[in-house]
Amino acid sequence: MPPPNRSAGRNVHIYDANDPVTVLGGLLLTPGLSNANFYSMLEILIAPTDDIIQDEPYFFVRNESDTRIDRDANMLQPGKYFIVATGRFQVNNEPWLVRTISRATGTRAAAFTEAVRSRDRRCVISGAIVHTFDGVDFWDGFEAAHIFPLAYEGDWIGHNYGRWITIPAAKGGSINSVQNGLLLDSAIHQLFDAYYMSINPDDNYKVVVFRPNSRVVGGQNLDPAYFARPDAPAASLLRWHFRQAVLANMRGAGEPVLEHDFPPGSDIVGQIRLGPKPAARMEFELFGRLSAQMELLQAREHASSH
Repeated sequence: MPPPNRSAGRNVHIYDANDPVTVLGGLLLTPGLSNANFYSMLEILIAPTDDIIQDEPYFFVRNESDTRIDRDANMLQPGKYFIVATGRFQVNNEPWLVRTISRATGTRAAAFTEAVRSRDRRCVISGAIVHTFDGVDFWDGFEAAHIFPLAYEGDWIGHNYGRWITIPAAKGGSINSVQNGLLLDSAIHQLFDAYYMSINPDDNYKVVVFRPNSRVVGGQNLDPAYFARPDAPAASLLRWHFRQAVLANMRGAGEPVLEHDFPPGSDIVGQIRLGPKPAARMEFELFGRLSAQMELLQAREHASSH
């Protein structure tokens, strides 16, 4: 059975007040989402097309009862919402990076994993602690996740995201810095990679969940002391991930949901080719599956030349 699309179950629907028929996007309400959170998401979802002074509020939201919704801590309610702007705007067409469940391998990923494990020693989201017995750490069920995916290192370099890194990686370039990582429960890692949950650093590191799941309730604020550490995950990278999550889940009908649980013997390549965004996904999958082998070959070539 194919996975559900991201618009399944939506109970918040977004419109332009000047076009109250065309749906711009929407949201499935999960715990902890306030009116203020909704405004911050809309600031990502829409982009003004006129010479609007963006340093000042250029829109507000009203509900279907024509009541203005304030940007406050009250919980967002299900229903239709209409954006009233001081000028024209459009749905943000910023590119969304296709991402599937990723478990990078190879020596540079191993160095990244060790750095993230050493710093966190628990799932950053759930708080589940890594157990130690007789000096042995049991890492079963925990995974080091890249906030910005390793498969898009070209984008990382092209946009100079390395400027957000202050602690160099032991190996593998700035994208493998501990500041681009989180230790997560393996199931939460899947949600994070699929953009079904994210962390908003501009709301006291609130966990925002975009669909119901069995691991993360959402709405809780993470420990500020953790993010105050000099080696903490970079706020700019968490902000990038949150932005991608909003666009993936709220824009239009939402970005495609990609299958990752292929049974043994499946024609994985064939299913990817027949599914959504096949070219981008094939590139991502090939990187994940071949990067370790490529790294090993390069190491052998380097050794033979010396």
